[in-house]
Amino acid sequence: MGTKKTVKIHNKSDRPDNIVMKEHEIAAQCEAIEKQLPSFMRGYFAYLKGNDLPMTRLAYLHDVKFFCDYLVDETDLTAADEPKKITSSEFDAIKAVDVNIFIDYCREYSVETDKNVTVYENSNKTLARKKSSVSVLFKQLYRDEIISKNITDGFDPIRVPKPGEREIKALQDDEVMIMLDAVTSGTGLTPKEHQFWEKTKYRDKAILIMFLTYGLRLSELQQLNVSSFNFSRGEFKIFRKRGKESIMPMNRSVSQVISDYLKLERAPENELDDMNKDALFLSLQNKRMTERAIRELVKKYTSIGMKTSRNAGYSPHKLRATAATSLIGRGNSIFDVQALLDHEQVTTTQLYAAHKMNVKRDLVNDMEWELEREGKDPKKGSDD
Repeated sequence: MGTKKTVKIHNKSDRPDNIVMKEHEIAAQCEAIEKQLPSFMRGYFAYLKGNDLPMTRLAYLHDVKFFCDYLVDETDLTAADEPKKITSSEFDAIKAVDVNIFIDYCREYSVETDKNVTVYENSNKTLARKKSSVSVLFKQLYRDEIISKNITDGFDPIRVPKPGEREIKALQDDEVMIMLDAVTSGTGLTPKEHQFWEKTKYRDKAILIMFLTYGLRLSELQQLNVSSFNFSRGEFKIFRKRGKESIMPMNRSVSQVISDYLKLERAPENELDDMNKDALFLSLQNKRMTERAIRELVKKYTSIGMKTSRNAGYSPHKLRATAATSLIGRGNSIFDVQALLDHEQVTTTQLYAAHKMNVKRDLVNDMEWELEREGKDPKKGSDD
């Protein structure tokens, strides 16, 4: 059995090695899934590679692999004992109703192991993506003349709430302040959390301030490097989706928290291996923080800000929403906020402008039926 080979980056672009490496890792995951699927899907693989972002491509391939596993394990639509052995003629015999039954199966299904049974339940948004993945597959197979008919018109519609119908979840300003107090002083943490906080408080605060100030995506923050920052110019560079670069100015708060972290907490360069020498946010093991670790960190501190359980804490994307609603609430132009957050369409930014943070609270505060019945002034609060 051979040893695992070390991957080295020979990078002649102006993008950092970690960005190139991340894209390579996603591509490798995609190729590993493709090897488990039938060879007649090669045209579909090429289509995804040329038309979709790496993470979208990976999600679609996971969905198609799941569909093929379903065909093998749950139906008599194929004689194959593994997805790779499914034939094109078997795919050609699949009807729209078969796909609709698959989508319905995806609503709730269970996976049994020797030790337990795990029940999976998917939202309509997830079901819509799975349907899209399979639809693109069947359309591409039809274009490539692998199957004789396009059955996608017969796929059942899936009702997904329109963007304007979804409740925007974001922290309120007072919750942000409670959260920042917690990361600054350690208040609200459990004894065990406090032990970790003593070692990571400057890092944690820098992460929260970066999310709140710029509305960064999780991947954008996770991939930041020390070399991304130019303190003499007061700016730093981030790498967006679709290979875009953005230069972001630093305000005094950002400059302060990043400087404090670098000077007071981050391990010196000579203690780091080559892979992590330039990574900005490090774990206690002196490796680039994972997206999962950052997500858990944000969940912890937002739960303190909202005075709720850790499980009910918010994701980094909710801090992106917090940045958007706070910026617009301070009177900033929607188009300026669109540029800062890298929204492709201004209609996305307008959703945050339409979101009135306290409108529901103000409305119900004006309808204090019981206080009025007791002859009390609702606006003065309780007499107790």
